[in-house]
Amino acid sequence: MSVVAALPRTSLRRRVRKYRVFYLLMLPGFVYFILFHYLPMLGLRWGFFDFDLRGVGGFVGFQHFADALKSAGFRRAFRNTLILSSCNIVLQMTLTISISLLLNEIVRTGFKRFVQTIVYLPHFLSWVVVGAIFTLLLSRQGGLVNAVIRMSGGETIYFLGNPSWWRVVYLLILSWREVGWGTVIFMAAISGIDPQLYEAAWIDGASRWQHVWHVTLPHLFPVIAIVLIMNLAKIFNLFESVFVLYNPLVYSVADVIQTYVYRSGLKEFRFGYATAVGLFRSVIAFVLVMTANRLTKRLDSEAGV
Repeated sequence: MSVVAALPRTSLRRRVRKYRVFYLLMLPGFVYFILFHYLPMLGLRWGFFDFDLRGVGGFVGFQHFADALKSAGFRRAFRNTLILSSCNIVLQMTLTISISLLLNEIVRTGFKRFVQTIVYLPHFLSWVVVGAIFTLLLSRQGGLVNAVIRMSGGETIYFLGNPSWWRVVYLLILSWREVGWGTVIFMAAISGIDPQLYEAAWIDGASRWQHVWHVTLPHLFPVIAIVLIMNLAKIFNLFESVFVLYNPLVYSVADVIQTYVYRSGLKEFRFGYATAVGLFRSVIAFVLVMTANRLTKRLDSEAGV
């Protein structure tokens, strides 16, 4: 019995020794996730205590959660998060799939790579840089966009300070930065489709649109489902993109849960309350991911994918 029990341990040691270089390469990432993603979860307990600048008070149970649900600021942030994230998912999925299908129709490889590179480059810019660029471009005083409006005889618009314009501008900026990443994913999926399927469709007399509808899109469905689940996992993670572009004038349409948590914890010093709101956000995000995953599996089984 001892010899049998020692076999798995011996095989594990051999595997670790054989692939020790790969384990060493994995180690920094593993340590990063432990330090910055798992250990901070120990602080979730403060969401159930009266924790502020005075220190840790008594146990309050679910009082912070009840206070959040009663708070007009939290309800506003929750509503704005859902609106911005939902619109962003629909807009980005539409743009990425459309651009990928259009790029796939380009015959010249060099031009296709050039366009793909131009679309993908904004993804490497930090949100601080993106915020600075568009703050200058959309400035009411010396911004290029308002200069064109003045030359056309119109009145200048404070795009980033006008609640009627802020969401539209934000979604366009977010799409400009992130669409390239999604395009790369879908282009990689399209390149994996068997060319014989297209040849068979040509022989059957299918048009280009029929190629897209009956060959390309059905094979893209699993990738679309995965990207959708990934986007749903990040539906409540709006922070940097909003933080660098919003201001108190547009809180009514721009304040999201993450910025609300930031102000509650680091500006108002309600650490326990902010922790509770952050935990509530994480639970809702987890439920959304599990629901999307279940729906995707059901659609896969019905479609026979």
